[in-house]
Amino acid sequence: MEASERARLNTYWRRVAELLVPPERPASLLITHLLPERPAFVRAVGAVSDLRAVLPKPKSVHPVARREVESVYAVDDLSRELFTDPDAAVAYLETRAPGERVVLLDVGGYFAPVLDALCERFSRTVLGVVEDTENGHKRYAECDKLPCPVMSVARSPLKDPEDYLVGQSVVFSTEALLRQRGDILHGRPALVIGFGKLGSSICRLLHAKGIHVTAYDIDPVRRAQALSQGFAVARNRETALGAAGLILCATGSLSLRGEDFPTLRNGAYVATVTSSEDELELDGLPNAYSRSNSSEHVSRYETTGHYFYLLNGGNAVNFLHGASVGPFIFLVQAEILAGVRALSCGDLTSAIHEVPADDRSAIARLWLNYFNR
Repeated sequence: MEASERARLNTYWRRVAELLVPPERPASLLITHLLPERPAFVRAVGAVSDLRAVLPKPKSVHPVARREVESVYAVDDLSRELFTDPDAAVAYLETRAPGERVVLLDVGGYFAPVLDALCERFSRTVLGVVEDTENGHKRYAECDKLPCPVMSVARSPLKDPEDYLVGQSVVFSTEALLRQRGDILHGRPALVIGFGKLGSSICRLLHAKGIHVTAYDIDPVRRAQALSQGFAVARNRETALGAAGLILCATGSLSLRGEDFPTLRNGAYVATVTSSEDELELDGLPNAYSRSNSSEHVSRYETTGHYFYLLNGGNAVNFLHGASVGPFIFLVQAEILAGVRALSCGDLTSAIHEVPADDRSAIARLWLNYFNR
């Protein structure tokens, strides 16, 4: 990043923090992708809260960014296991923020399995959770009864530019890996599993490249939306899997089970938009399959009479090329800070909430002042 760009970014985050700092700063824990531009956002979180620990998503940690963040804040290893054992989760929170009012900043619903225990057993108060992703939104929505407020920015209009650009980066990285092997997208019918904001973006971008695209979603409303937008819609998921030369998994939850892989067309490529632990049941793949490296970031799974390729080990394929969506990501990140302020007041019901429209408008106006150039 050029010095002038860095200065502009730092000024933007300083103004955002001034706009959104709560009357009483809570403590916080932050789960985040630790990508090259992320330290500025982390510092902004530290300006509106007492940031006690950063937990980077395991498959998206840039070493330079990590070192920069570690010079100021505690950085701890993140795993699903840490927040599936209630005793371990409570002990961790007590270690990092004992006796504090705490806001949990999440990416993917990590805190959802132990949220009841954290709210009931923590020495003071969990004010709530701010969730950034559709996958995480669904995890909290599936809770029988939320024990605290959840501020979701996953469905915010400020996230629409990010979803579109992430879709672009997914298609770019997928095509780059195929070309690396001397292969191309064209001539490979594509199946996109999941027709949410990201999946629909991927469908449109593939279609614009002249690729025949079939969409599938478990929600019949989304299947109807895909059909209305001109895409083929799979009547039968299993048949569609067997016909596709490229399968892009964009559900944010489990797309392919172990028994699905043997039904794939020979030579099919599989790519995902999130971590393999969310989208793919690779542990369920029959033992007869062996794995080898076909080329850099492309794995070949093979058994007698059948083979397929997995891109980037099943993790988000776009992270191979930085996953950058430019300054548009700063809109959503600023809304996360607005969520911290909303939770800090402590007067929200135990339900899923959105950031107030006035805050979104203020963020957009400020963002345009710095990045509409």
